[in-house]
Amino acid sequence: MPTDVDLARALTVARRAVSAAAEASLKHFRRGVAVETKPDRTPVTAADREAEAAIVAVIRDAFPDHGILGEESGAHATGSTCRWIVDPLDGTRGFSRGGFFWGPLVALEQQGEIVVGAMALPVLGETYWAAKGQGAFRDGERLHVSGIADWREATVSFGELGRLLEPPYQDGVGELARTAASARCYGDLAGAVLVLTGRAEAWIECGVKVWDVAPVKILVEEAGGRFTDMAGTGSVESGHAVATNGRVHDHVLRTLRAGTSLPAPRSGALPTPPRT
Repeated sequence: MPTDVDLARALTVARRAVSAAAEASLKHFRRGVAVETKPDRTPVTAADREAEAAIVAVIRDAFPDHGILGEESGAHATGSTCRWIVDPLDGTRGFSRGGFFWGPLVALEQQGEIVVGAMALPVLGETYWAAKGQGAFRDGERLHVSGIADWREATVSFGELGRLLEPPYQDGVGELARTAASARCYGDLAGAVLVLTGRAEAWIECGVKVWDVAPVKILVEEAGGRFTDMAGTGSVESGHAVATNGRVHDHVLRTLRAGTSLPAPRSGALPTPPRT
């Protein structure tokens, strides 16, 4: 495992960064913030931009030579072997409508491996963090995934259902929803939190970007679960994600693959419908 970055220090910075982003976003919450549409048709507000600026300032102060990839500002210092991956406000649409399930996500990738992650649900006053080999926590409480192994007793949380019900996933997604004990749609951050806290056994998403899932990987793994893309690789770049308690993971992957007409992928990920 890479050792040239102090993970304890990096984790402290990640936590400070999401705290700063939460504070910046809450200043605009339920105050009529204007919503713009980016070229990729996703929404953005002043809260997104100010939250990202707050995160970047915290990271730059501690690690001026590290690279940063931000959803709103793009890539900075790309020559570094350490890269911070930033989503300043996951769930902008819900944020702009006064919902609860939104917040910042921050991850540190070192030599291609996610080693630190933090995220928050500011309206609920909850912050989550993890570092490689150090466990996952919510506000200081150690997190553990559930022990349920029978899919018939499982709760599954989906991301954006409109994308998941497009080819080639719709049959597999429908089968998983039909056969689970409970199926819900809470979006990215909140859906992943359910797995982290043992309140759901699986979270499935597609059509997303690396900043939507990067911290989820380390958090889920450090809570005792498993994170892959739909092809079963550990990638956070493929545009889709499966996070589970580990015990139902193979069942989820088999069902998703059986629902497509595609052969098992050899080296790449399954196709990802465009995000709209």
